[in-house]
Amino acid sequence: MDALHWWRQGDAVTQGAAVVLLAMSVASWVVMLWKARLVLRAGGDVARCMAAVWQSPSLDVAAQRLAALDSQALVAPLVAAAQGVVQPSAASVGTTLAAAGPLSQQLTRVLRDALHGVLGRLQYGQVLLATVGATAPFVGLLGTVWGIYHALTALGGGGQVTIDRLSGPVGEALVMTAAGLAVAIPAVLAYNVFGRLIGRIEADLEGFALDLRELLAGSPPAQREGLEGRELRAPEGANL
Repeated sequence: MDALHWWRQGDAVTQGAAVVLLAMSVASWVVMLWKARLVLRAGGDVARCMAAVWQSPSLDVAAQRLAALDSQALVAPLVAAAQGVVQPSAASVGTTLAAAGPLSQQLTRVLRDALHGVLGRLQYGQVLLATVGATAPFVGLLGTVWGIYHALTALGGGGQVTIDRLSGPVGEALVMTAAGLAVAIPAVLAYNVFGRLIGRIEADLEGFALDLRELLAGSPPAQREGLEGRELRAPEGANL
């Protein structure tokens, strides 16, 4: 009942600010829950997938293993991109500028593009969290200033100054301040935590893409086609 009374006594500015804060809160919590699920799964999947790739005898086998392990599709796109260069179709050989360059350049290009797509999926929602964390306090501040303005108007309207005349506008200002902080603080904390976790995953994926490029670009054609004589092995210092 008190909340409804506060809502009814507010004007269009107060109600509009409250609706904006509610929309920000809902959007940020949806993104936080989705990203928590994504990041927690991705942290374990990436390590398992990289180990599975380096223990595979060929890219074909590695791709088959990743189909069951890479639930978030973070490592499989890199392997698929490398496969497209190392094992091109007969129709595409020498028919385009992309296929005419040296193997190392082709691998660099396709792995970079695939990596950008994967990192874009990991970073999705970070801008929203940063925006909510930065702007929600100012939206709440707008409601606060507007409530104080109503309180001053009540004081200047003449007549006896009572608690009843001031409690509504002052309470409105305090509620909007608290609402702005309640929306912003979780978003800022989530942005920082997810940013740190995503940074670790990005470093692992970038290292894996570099190791895969170095391995395939330095392999003789016979080994690139099959790689059946030995397992795929990461270069020394690779993160497994």
